[in-house]
Amino acid sequence: MNLTYFTFFICIIVCTLIITYWAAKRSKTTNRFYTAAGSLTGFQNGLAISGDYISAASFLGVVGTIAINGYDGFLYSVGFLVSYLVVMFLIAEPVHHLGKYSLADVVCYRFNRNSIRSVMAFGTLLISFLYMIPQLVASGLLLRLLLNIDYSISVVVIGGLMTIYVVFGGMIATSWVQIVKTVVLLSGTFLLSLIVLSRFHWSPSAVMTEIIQQTPLREQFFIPGQLLNSPVELVSLQLALLLGTAGLPHILIRFFTVKNTKEVRRSLLSATWIIGIFYLITLVLGFGAIALIGYQKLVAADPTGNLAAPLMAKELGGDFLLAFISAIAFTTIVAVVAGLVISATTAFSHDIYHHIMKKGTTSEEDQLRAARWSALGIGLISTIFALRMENMNVTFLVSLTFTVAASSNFPVLLLTIYWKRFNQTGAIVGMVTGMIVSLACLILGPHIMNPNGGWITSKPLFPLYNPGIVAIPVGFFSAIIASLIFQKSSQSADEEMAPFFIKAQTGIDMRGKSM
Repeated sequence: MNLTYFTFFICIIVCTLIITYWAAKRSKTTNRFYTAAGSLTGFQNGLAISGDYISAASFLGVVGTIAINGYDGFLYSVGFLVSYLVVMFLIAEPVHHLGKYSLADVVCYRFNRNSIRSVMAFGTLLISFLYMIPQLVASGLLLRLLLNIDYSISVVVIGGLMTIYVVFGGMIATSWVQIVKTVVLLSGTFLLSLIVLSRFHWSPSAVMTEIIQQTPLREQFFIPGQLLNSPVELVSLQLALLLGTAGLPHILIRFFTVKNTKEVRRSLLSATWIIGIFYLITLVLGFGAIALIGYQKLVAADPTGNLAAPLMAKELGGDFLLAFISAIAFTTIVAVVAGLVISATTAFSHDIYHHIMKKGTTSEEDQLRAARWSALGIGLISTIFALRMENMNVTFLVSLTFTVAASSNFPVLLLTIYWKRFNQTGAIVGMVTGMIVSLACLILGPHIMNPNGGWITSKPLFPLYNPGIVAIPVGFFSAIIASLIFQKSSQSADEEMAPFFIKAQTGIDMRGKSM
């Protein structure tokens, strides 16, 4: 075990536990536990959103994909970044005005039915687990690589840490862990990018010239078609990335942690700038990895490219810089997983336990106790799943998560907020159909069914790796068609929609309704 690596990881763990101890003293009510009582400023929340959004797939995966596949790898960055425009202009402010603790609160403000709340809660749990498992697997592999710790022990350590953050610190601890992660991530990657450019005398053209010499792709490295050689796959992937963010529960509930619309806008503007700067840095790091390490050496060390950033750090600064960059990756995983746990916890304890099982009659103490036990159970379940997936390539679950969110949550949220003919039947049908079609395309597609090494060694029945181009329209059309078939009278729809729309756009409650 390398002492430098171990020291960096211990420092991170100690710092985050100190934050949790501080937050635990301030998480004595459900409002503080679920939403930090709206106490964050817009800029703080923007940092936390960035910490919640920039996962290991973004830091390690995108850098590696750019290094191995060139231009096509950067398309992931573009999709992740542009998706915030959809959130900013269509979703963020209505979610803040309509919700209280969970995503189900937003839809149930208009359709106050337990059936809708249960479906929304199940969707949140599904998306959270799909996103959480690859993060935990990545963390286990990273710790095993750097500290020579057994994979199972590594996953248990990460799973235990994230559970402690949420059980004791709630949203306050989760937010500040994410804020610290964003500051460390940006500063570390920016420093690394400066070191890369200095090696080439601050000349981007010199970097590109070296890349052309190092990679077998030559000039094709800077041209589309190396990774996504099918236009349908490209459109499908970008559609999922573009619309998926607007349906991710762990991102949307962050708009409950600020006190007013002005801070919501500041949150989004801050997050967009921070995420945009980060993805520009990933471009420099991806190019730098291939220019400094070389294509053959990089592929020999790791064919997936996920270790491109750590390998380049070692090339530039030895064990110390490698330990620093790996510690950043570790912090990235911990912060994202904590955000997913708080999202899943809210869905179970607030929506299922408080509203459905107890009919909204639980006391403040009972709700808080249920939330803490829910966090403990969710952390345990996700850790058990991750322990069984050590030898499985689960990175596709990240893109699948965006597809599920874009085909189930996003259509229902958008139609609930803006379409007066939308009804509760359409909401349930849209959610269920979007989830089923997304998962069916995954199970029948080449990720699972692949004669050359899939989980099921047979010919795939669905041809696309990225099913968004099919699943997302199905989610929209099923919700619309079901609403039209079971529609109310035009006058009834107008009377129901008017006060709801005023609340969604302005925050003014014309009905005196509370969640």
